[in-house]
Amino acid sequence: MASVTYQHTEHLYPGADAPAVNDFSLEVADGEFIVLVGPSGSGKSTCLRMLAGLEEVTSGKIFIGKSDVTHAPPKDRDIAMVFQNYALYPHMSVGENMEFALKMAGVRSTERNRRVHEAAKLLDLTEYLDRKPRALSGGQRQRVAMGRAIVRQPQVFCMDEPLSNLDAKLRVSTRTQIAALQHRLGITTVYVTHDQVEAMTMGDRVVVLDDGVLQQADTPLALYDRPANVFVAGFIGSPAMNLMSATLTEAGVRIGRSTMPVERSLAASARGPITVGVRPEAWRVVGPGEGLPVTVNVVEELGSDAFIYGSSDVEGTPEHITIRVDGRRKQVPGDVVHVQTDPTSVHLFDATSGAALH
Repeated sequence: MASVTYQHTEHLYPGADAPAVNDFSLEVADGEFIVLVGPSGSGKSTCLRMLAGLEEVTSGKIFIGKSDVTHAPPKDRDIAMVFQNYALYPHMSVGENMEFALKMAGVRSTERNRRVHEAAKLLDLTEYLDRKPRALSGGQRQRVAMGRAIVRQPQVFCMDEPLSNLDAKLRVSTRTQIAALQHRLGITTVYVTHDQVEAMTMGDRVVVLDDGVLQQADTPLALYDRPANVFVAGFIGSPAMNLMSATLTEAGVRIGRSTMPVERSLAASARGPITVGVRPEAWRVVGPGEGLPVTVNVVEELGSDAFIYGSSDVEGTPEHITIRVDGRRKQVPGDVVHVQTDPTSVHLFDATSGAALH
C-alpha cells in the first residue's frame, strides 16, 4: 500500500491553448478512497491517466509512496486500472481474464490460482470462473474487471468511471460493493466519475475540478455544508443549490422586495454585490405575502418527498427555483407558494470572484 502525491502537476495537450490540468496538487493518504469529480472536460480523467502513466506530465511531479513516478512507464508504477468499458478478453474465461496479468508477470500457477479464487470469493464470482464474458451481465463483467485488478495486489487502484455503462439500479448496488470492498482491502484508490451523487456516497474525500483547476478537496459532508465557491455550491448536491443575485441590507440580503435574514458574521464579511445560495431542502413554505413568491411549474412526487420546480419574477432569481417539500403536500402547476429560509441555511458568495464568504 502507498500514498499518492501530486505536486503542482500540469498536462498540456499538443496544440491546446490552455492546460487540461493546471497546477494540480493533492495528497492522498495510504488506504484512502479519493473521488475526482467534475463536468466533462474538467481534467479529472487526465489527472488519473497521469497517475497511471497513460498521459505525460508536462510539469510538476507525481509520487507513489516515496517513489517519483513522474516519468516512469506504466508497468513500473505498481498500479491496477479499472476501465469504463471493462476491457475483458472475449475469448478467455473469467478465471483466465483475472489471472492474465499474473501470468504475464511470471507468477507461478499455484499462486495465480490462489489469488484468483480469493478474489472470486470476495466478488461472488466463484461460480462464473469458467464462463466467457459474453455470458455475464454488465454488473458481473465489471466485477470481473475489479477482480483482475485485485489479484495483482497493487499499491494503488485507478478507476476511470467504472459504473457509467451500468443501468441506474445496478449502479447503486455496485458502487456500494466497490466502496465496501475498498474499505476491506485498504488499497489506496483514485476514482473518477462525472456523477456527483456517486462521488458523495463513495469517497473518503471528494476532489472537485473545473476547467483543469482544483476547486475544493474535502469530505462529502464538508463540501455540501461549506462549499468553497459558487461552482462547488452549484455542482455538489442533487438537485443543485439555488443561486440568486442579492444586495446586502441591515435586515439581511435583499432579493427584489424579499429580504432573507443571514447570520451577522456572514453579513459583516460581505463587500459589494453578492450571490445567495439556498439548498432545496432549506426552504420552508410560509404564508402569502411573506418570503419569496414562486410559481409552480412542475412537481416531482417521490413518495416521502416532492420537489417543486418553479420560477419567480423577482429580480435576481434564477430561471428555475427548486424547493423540497413533504411528499403529501398537494401543489399543482400554476400555484404560487411563498418560501423563506433560516439564517443558518443561507450561503453567501462574492459575486465577482465566486468565493464563499465566511
